[in-house]
Amino acid sequence: MADARSRPDPLEAAEALIAEGRSAEAAALLKSRIEEGRGGLMARLALVRALVESGDAAGAVEAAREAAHLNPAASIAAIALGEALLAAHHLPPAIGEFQRALRLDPENEQARFLLGCGWLEAGEAQKALSELENCKPSAAADAKMEEARTMLARPRSDPRYVRHLFDQFSADYDERMIQQLHYRAPQILRELAALVMPGREKLRILDLGCGTGLAGEAFKPLASYLEGIDLSPAMIARAAAQNVYDALCVADIESWLNESKNEFDLVLAADTLVYLGDLASVFVGIAARLAPDGFFLFTVEKHEGENYELGPKRRWRHSESYLTSQAFKAGFSVAGLVECVPRMEAQRAVDGFAVALMRRSG
Repeated sequence: MADARSRPDPLEAAEALIAEGRSAEAAALLKSRIEEGRGGLMARLALVRALVESGDAAGAVEAAREAAHLNPAASIAAIALGEALLAAHHLPPAIGEFQRALRLDPENEQARFLLGCGWLEAGEAQKALSELENCKPSAAADAKMEEARTMLARPRSDPRYVRHLFDQFSADYDERMIQQLHYRAPQILRELAALVMPGREKLRILDLGCGTGLAGEAFKPLASYLEGIDLSPAMIARAAAQNVYDALCVADIESWLNESKNEFDLVLAADTLVYLGDLASVFVGIAARLAPDGFFLFTVEKHEGENYELGPKRRWRHSESYLTSQAFKAGFSVAGLVECVPRMEAQRAVDGFAVALMRRSG
């Protein structure tokens, strides 16, 4: 009989398998040991890592939850759960677990770094910097801090922030917008369309930042084809359930406009450009996607000064002079520009503009 001391340690064997890229085998070995009642916390954490490495994100989350439940005071268990949730693209609960790990162990460098990375993935650059600047100096922390500073300097909201924001709001977005914020941007644009393009119908329409489909519903009667673009997968899923659109795509609108070759008669952006400061690129991209004499209808929040500014709610405001100058540069003529109230905020009217631009032919 072989001496027990000569047998390979199962945890070391599993770690070796993970290092060799044989994570599925490592997971099977660790599961067997845990099911036999011989797996402690380290075996469970190794199982989580093996499942993540093998692409089984759901299994990793389940294993990590069990490890955290059995070891509620262990910061390393909270970190493992956070990493598993991150791998499964469950960003808010992942951030919550990294925060919990820091409450359990305020000096845990790994938890603080991962929390910074989580905030960065959510597009929350300032929150990311606050954590990363308190990490010990390292090449990884320096790289993430540089990414956060670059994000803060951009004249637009980071796509990850917008996606994270609307993924969170998707479940009750319509009720929140209509009942609480008295959101009317789609109806305002529909009224503007009746003024500047009366009688036009059977249009190919593109809805930028389509959300759950409120603008799509308002303009469906005018459409022969209706396509929606949004950054948030959860919002796109809600829009798909409405059966309003002929096509839907999860994408950043600036990137999509630069890559698409489709042509439309009408482009809509209801309450979408508030997440962009500099509109030069998106105006040019929309003009390239419009048929001759096609229209671009949108709402923005009003800025009393020059150009644009970032408001206290992290929504960009634009001045009338900026909108008209950028429209002219992109090849548009202004068919209509009216002051409006697209929504309320804290029981106060949000001043805005509803704008209709027509692509100049020739």
